[in-house]
Amino acid sequence: MRLKISLVLGILVFSCVQLYAQIGKYNYKRELLGVSEDWHSIMIQDEMYAKLSSNLSDIRIYGITASKDTIEAPYILKKNEPKTIHKKVDFEILNTARTVNGTFVTYKVPIDQMINQIRLDFDQTNFDTRLSVEGSQDLKSWFTIVDDYRVLSINNELTSYSFTTVKFSNSKYQYYRILVKGDDVPKIAGAQINFKETKTGDYNVYRNKSLEIKEEKENKTTVIDIALDTPVPVNKVKIKVNNTFDYYRPVRLEYISDSTKIENGWRYRYGKLTSGVINSIEENEFDFRSEIGQRFRITISNYDNQPLDIQAVEILGVSHELIARFTTPATYYLTYGNKSSNIPSYDLKYMTEKIPIDLKSLGLGEEKSIPKISEKKVEPLFTNKAWLWGIMLVIILILGSFTLMMMKKK
Repeated sequence: MRLKISLVLGILVFSCVQLYAQIGKYNYKRELLGVSEDWHSIMIQDEMYAKLSSNLSDIRIYGITASKDTIEAPYILKKNEPKTIHKKVDFEILNTARTVNGTFVTYKVPIDQMINQIRLDFDQTNFDTRLSVEGSQDLKSWFTIVDDYRVLSINNELTSYSFTTVKFSNSKYQYYRILVKGDDVPKIAGAQINFKETKTGDYNVYRNKSLEIKEEKENKTTVIDIALDTPVPVNKVKIKVNNTFDYYRPVRLEYISDSTKIENGWRYRYGKLTSGVINSIEENEFDFRSEIGQRFRITISNYDNQPLDIQAVEILGVSHELIARFTTPATYYLTYGNKSSNIPSYDLKYMTEKIPIDLKSLGLGEEKSIPKISEKKVEPLFTNKAWLWGIMLVIILILGSFTLMMMKKK
């Protein structure tokens, strides 16, 4: 009976050691609630990002079976980013003409081709003019697609900016006619006709914990500091301006990548997100590679102009979810929190076509810290040097006595 109990205890201890050998590498775990199918989705919560590595490589899904075996469930990390289909459309120039109203250019495209963009190249680098686009199926009846559309280009020692892409709703004509209005207008040197379709992504709009706007007169800049509640992945910023006059200002977007405690407070190190131009023509939306951050800085160069009236700043980031496969009944946990962990490699990434379209999302239990198995410190056999000298003396006496005995026999 005692032998059976010892064996059971031994197996349990061995199982626990094996379990902690895998799960114990991570600092936190959350139980996955509602596992009932082979496939499920798991949304990563905002409060988890502060404890994850920057590339989200330290996420694992472990399951504990009824027999106390530890299994690992494979997953695919999915970023719900917008997807863009960009198709270049073939065309030919039918004619170019100049009248008192301006310069006309007529293009012919395949009859069954949908388009929604025309990017124009001009023979000048500094201009500000307006144009219209019309469509026709027979070169006789023309229908207005856009009118009084503004295009411009600014290139000087202070800034370099151009907006020469005409965007409009999906249109299907065989002929398109562009009129650049005015007498002294730049000549169209080239064009690219496109069909661009964008599927919107799933964005989270994060609440600003604080937003501070400072006017630095010495540097002639406006500095906007934004802090969020917690570190989150960010890949889009929207800046809303109240001013109605025309403006074109260089802008730089950064995030705090590191900080150091100094005597008078903190010293921050900034990493670049993107740069561009904030202007009165386009929507001031800036997309960039996703970075996990909590504090951000926007710097607008005003030069000798009056500062802009900033209405609001929105910080956005696409949601992240795990698409996981469960093949064995078990109690599953989402574990994370190991900055040195490598990105896992699963066969699942080669079988994405087998993933169902509609997936049931799993709930996440309360976050719990994973206890660590304390390693017992191995003490040296003899901590006092007197023991060593005593043993050496005994050995010398024994060897000496044996030597005397051998000499007496001889």
